Amino acid sequence: MLGHRFTQYTPPPEQGKSDFDKLHKIFMQLVLITSGNVGEALSWLTELDKQYGLTNPNYGIGDFIEQLKREGYITDEGPKGEFRLNAKSEQSLRNSALEEIFGKLKKSKGGEHQTLHTGRDGEQTTERREYEFGDTLEQISVTDSLRNAQINHGVDNFFMTENDLEVMESEFKAQTSTVLMIDISHSMILYGEDRITPAKKVAMALSELITKKYPKDTLDILVFGDDAWQIEIKDLPYLQVGPYHTNTVAGLELGMDILRRRKNPNKQVFMITDGKPTCIKEGIKYYKNSFGLDTKILNKTYTLAAQLKKLKIPVTTFMIATDPYLKSFVREFTKINNGNAYYSGLEGLGNLVFEDFKKNRRKSL
Repeated sequence: MLGHRFTQYTPPPEQGKSDFDKLHKIFMQLVLITSGNVGEALSWLTELDKQYGLTNPNYGIGDFIEQLKREGYITDEGPKGEFRLNAKSEQSLRNSALEEIFGKLKKSKGGEHQTLHTGRDGEQTTERREYEFGDTLEQISVTDSLRNAQINHGVDNFFMTENDLEVMESEFKAQTSTVLMIDISHSMILYGEDRITPAKKVAMALSELITKKYPKDTLDILVFGDDAWQIEIKDLPYLQVGPYHTNTVAGLELGMDILRRRKNPNKQVFMITDGKPTCIKEGIKYYKNSFGLDTKILNKTYTLAAQLKKLKIPVTTFMIATDPYLKSFVREFTKINNGNAYYSGLEGLGNLVFEDFKKNRRKSL
């Protein structure tokens, strides 16, 4: 009698990966979760090794630490002798985030953002148009032009005029200035759910994407809690949530100031948050209310949405929450700004950011 025998699944061994590479991948994830605390990440790695046998008799955690130091990922050359990340690790974190979130880019063509406009520069398309003064020889579609001349003048008395020429259309390439706003209020780690780590991963992936694929673009990153302030790309692994309320107004004001100084015609704001605005600043004092949707705070937030619309700066909101009253706030904010909104789980956040960034619906002014 034929049948099937079921046994416990044993995953196939990772091909071509050294002991160091296997541990390094886990270590970098732990570094991100611990906000760049190397010592804490190594302690977690040691505990994981006890539980799951990550190492072997020939290569232990101590060997791994020595190799991390030897290859320039970490150093203990500080005032207190504590381990800290080197620039090589910060770069590795951004690369890992890019591979994890935007890995599909490998299958796409190189280039810059596509717009609804066409022009003489950029990537060629399948569209054709009539010749215009100033078009270059390289743009002329020889096959299509010859066919037109044959149809228009016949084969026996063949000749070609300017009216027979067809030009291969190309897509205009736009430069974009992006501000990424990350909510670091206390709610980003409430209820046992880590929302800040996925947000950091997305920010690192986006920064690496722009640096590598769109070098003429700009990306500015800011965080907002009770106040808002700008951070450098290299600071992302160390980003932590604080005991803050959510001052969305401060974040939008800072983002607007940054984009005013950018010369690119195409500007946009991405905002990653999990809650409603609960704080504004009045002079040197803070007005706070965490209970429900405060009309005073909402009106200031909506005013900023309208100002950004006048400046032709759309805001794309990625709301990591699905509460109906929060959706209502985002819907109204988006309507006033004429931007976009997504209600995302943590797992799909990176793909949503990528897709919206890639579409780049902004028009060149």
